[in-house]
Amino acid sequence: MASSSPTYEELRGPRGVRVDRLIDTIARVRELGLIVALLVIVVIVQAQVPRFTSINNIRAILVSVAILAVLAVGQTLVVLTRNVDLSVASQVGMVAYLSGYGFKHDYTDNLFLVIVLGCLLGMALGAFNGLLVTVGRVPAIVATLGTLYVYRGIDFWIASGKQIVVSDVPKAYRGISMDPWIGRIPNPIIIAGVIALIFAYLLRYTRSGRELYAIGSNPPAARLAGLRADALVFGAYTVCGLLCGIAGILWGARFGSVDARAASGYELQVIAATVVGGVNIFGGSGTVFGAVLGAVLLGTIANALTVLRLSEFWLQAISGAVILLAVTLDALITRRLQRALIARRNR
Repeated sequence: MASSSPTYEELRGPRGVRVDRLIDTIARVRELGLIVALLVIVVIVQAQVPRFTSINNIRAILVSVAILAVLAVGQTLVVLTRNVDLSVASQVGMVAYLSGYGFKHDYTDNLFLVIVLGCLLGMALGAFNGLLVTVGRVPAIVATLGTLYVYRGIDFWIASGKQIVVSDVPKAYRGISMDPWIGRIPNPIIIAGVIALIFAYLLRYTRSGRELYAIGSNPPAARLAGLRADALVFGAYTVCGLLCGIAGILWGARFGSVDARAASGYELQVIAATVVGGVNIFGGSGTVFGAVLGAVLLGTIANALTVLRLSEFWLQAISGAVILLAVTLDALITRRLQRALIARRNR
């Protein structure tokens, strides 16, 4: 009888387990570093503008980053597999516009149906990206750069220069963002928090979650162990699309007025939040909570620049500098790990 294929853990051996633990420790340290950086920013800005830590301003910051956090969670799933999705903003824009379009032209007044269709549309767009990468073998950055423009072009074609305004959508749709379900906590914060908790659990405690890390950290060993690499990558893109659909619904509900340019350029903020949150752009390491913290950090910086009345250009410069710092730090950590492993192997 033929022997069964070795498991991923057996292929990696005790040394691989130790590396996993070390990577987990580094991830926790990165998250702690983000919290410290966040506190430093808060203290500095609070000294200049006392209202910065008011309940209303904190609530405004969290609401502003809720959509970003949802998208960062989806991007985390994809980046863990050594891929990337540059089309997330175009997916959000299409779902946001088509949701309002359905209300405006009286195709339906059923809020639940619009939410379901928006999520399904997001899943379909994400699944198409997954097919390009897994079946078409198109490099992820090329495939999703192409769909970024394709999806946005379709959105412009449907919109034909027209805009969805607040009066076109029902109050119940706007209520998703405006009417709190629990106390005085805005709904986008609750939705983002629930999504983060769900996927943090799935990544840490389920087999598929561990396999996503395995694919990104050591693709040859993962494939030799018989892991369903293509299926998992396709699933990651599909779930990322689902979260884009949810984010698109939230976008339309929050802003009300939507045109074909909705969320244009937002993909850069999503990638920034993911990378700054400690998700290694080369795959295999990072956490959902880190990505959410990255979103909160960027949102806090943006709000701080606003209350300090500094130019929007500073936000772009700071965001770029933080991305470079995060990627450089990841590269340094990876090299140190490799040297440590080689030194231990040679003992």
